[in-house]
Amino acid sequence: MNKIINDLMDNKWWQEFAVVAFSFTIYTLKNDWMFISSLGSIMLGVLFYIILYVHAQFNRFIFLPILFKKHKPLIYIFLTIIGIFIFSVLLNKLMTLNMFSQCQLYQNSHQRSFSFQFASVSGTLVCILSPIIVFKFYRIYKEQTDKIILYNQMQVNSLRTQLNPHFLFNTFNTLYGISLQFPERTSDLIMKVSHLMRYQTESTNKQFVCLENELDFINSYVQLEKERVAMRCDIAYNCEIDKANAYKISPMLLIAFIENAFKHGTCAIEKCFVHINISVKSGLLHLNVLNSVPKESKVVSTNIGLKNTIARLKLTYGEDYTLNIKNDPKTYNVDLKIQLKMGKNEGS
Repeated sequence: MNKIINDLMDNKWWQEFAVVAFSFTIYTLKNDWMFISSLGSIMLGVLFYIILYVHAQFNRFIFLPILFKKHKPLIYIFLTIIGIFIFSVLLNKLMTLNMFSQCQLYQNSHQRSFSFQFASVSGTLVCILSPIIVFKFYRIYKEQTDKIILYNQMQVNSLRTQLNPHFLFNTFNTLYGISLQFPERTSDLIMKVSHLMRYQTESTNKQFVCLENELDFINSYVQLEKERVAMRCDIAYNCEIDKANAYKISPMLLIAFIENAFKHGTCAIEKCFVHINISVKSGLLHLNVLNSVPKESKVVSTNIGLKNTIARLKLTYGEDYTLNIKNDPKTYNVDLKIQLKMGKNEGS
């Protein structure tokens, strides 16, 4: 239903029809010619409305640009008053013609007065221009909104493009580390990495994906990291979702925080840990990642992944998320909450 209304609002022909219908209705309500049985009187009433409509269109295309494009309101007001005066005189002169003497249209003396015609021209002008101006500002607002959405989407796509090589680089580093320790498992690990890469490739051009698929991807990545560091690091992953297939999320959004935890929390020889908790209740996703901070770290980081993810959060979810990062000498904690959108469909 909303799509139909939006399509009608965007269609200029429907807008013109709405303007005519609205102004014609107001015009008939203030005059008595619609209740006249004479066909001639009705035709003359239509003629009067056409004259009023022509005047409004003249003002729209000749005078309104002076107001909106040249920003000269005083000149516009002056010319509008002159135009109303000229058309009022024209209508007042028409009332003196013989064809009006035998019909019942405008028989009252006040309806034949110049002041009545001046009011008719002014009122009809307002009735026609008001919805036209409303539609004009609606189109301007929609165009600006569409441009903002397009710009934001371009930024998100740009951030994803930067993030993809970053994730690929880190994943192959993980694969390399495991293959050095367990060379006999290299072929199996390559298959696991290929599944990660396939999901990453397929989800890149989608605006949202099913939360269930995103969580499967995260679980696969955590299992891969466990292969690498589980012998010397405490890895805990807990996921509690009420309806995983009922929500959608921007793809590859959470992985940067988890990557960062494994990258910096497991690089030391001493005892280390990475604890990941994900929960979704009533559409509110809560991600908490806690990892140890080594006393000395040789890991070089540009923070591209985190910076891009935070930028994507702002562009995609606006005020529908909160992110708190606490960094102390011993631990690094990320606490993220996102109000997810409903729907299983994956949009591009």
